[in-house]
Amino acid sequence: MPVPTQFVAFGDQIYKVVRPFASWPSTLKIGIFSSGTIDSKGNLFVCQRTDPPIIVFDRNGKYVRSIGDGREADCHGIWITPDDRVFVVDRDAHQVLCYSSEGKLLLTMGDPARPRFNEPFSHPADVAVASDGDIYVADGYGNTHVHRFSSNGKWKKTWGGFGTGPGKFMTPHGINILPDGRLLVGDRENNRVQVFDLDGNYLTEWRGFYKPMGIYVSGKGLIYVSDQRPRVTALNNRGEIVGACKPALNMPHGITGDKDGNIFIIETRNIRDITKLEPVR
Repeated sequence: MPVPTQFVAFGDQIYKVVRPFASWPSTLKIGIFSSGTIDSKGNLFVCQRTDPPIIVFDRNGKYVRSIGDGREADCHGIWITPDDRVFVVDRDAHQVLCYSSEGKLLLTMGDPARPRFNEPFSHPADVAVASDGDIYVADGYGNTHVHRFSSNGKWKKTWGGFGTGPGKFMTPHGINILPDGRLLVGDRENNRVQVFDLDGNYLTEWRGFYKPMGIYVSGKGLIYVSDQRPRVTALNNRGEIVGACKPALNMPHGITGDKDGNIFIIETRNIRDITKLEPVR
């Protein structure tokens, strides 16, 4: 029996649920999907916790290629810059790697043989790159810090530490940057998103989440936060909730979107699933 078409909404905007979105060759090894991001051509880059670590799909969900083969232990977070450099967090190898969109290794940060407590890195979770090229890493599993680096990987600053107060973290997980330069960090075990300036100064925090996982900033000014309820919540740039829904089956770990307004949910917890939310106009 065919499954009825499903719809969800964020405020007044309704979306058609397309699941599963992507397809791949039967010969391709597939593990647990973790996160995703979109390049300048509209391709979806998904990282997974096995080899090959990064799988590329076109805008229709058709498999294109894989990159990073043989270089990643546990691919967890991913970010693509406007010039299509691909930054990937390798959680269990304590590294952040940067590739060209075709898979050439451009930059390596961290040492898999030397995890560091309170320093970069010990099981990092996610990465974001500012418009000036500075790199921000949520070092969230072994450490509870955010690190700032120059565009060539030189360390600049670290802040955070264990705690529940302003500027402290339990598990800094998802990370993203607003167009106005504010840095958003999903403080997962404290059930909040903390807001900083790019120098690490605490500004405020946003509540209303249960263990927030991924953060996506859309081109239309909305912020989408996935959590473990499981739910995705949409907020405006003041942190006010404008809508929420349950678009994923189990665990919406990663979330991203494209310039056409489509939103992609990357599920984990043993679910090899990508859900596309198509805006209904």
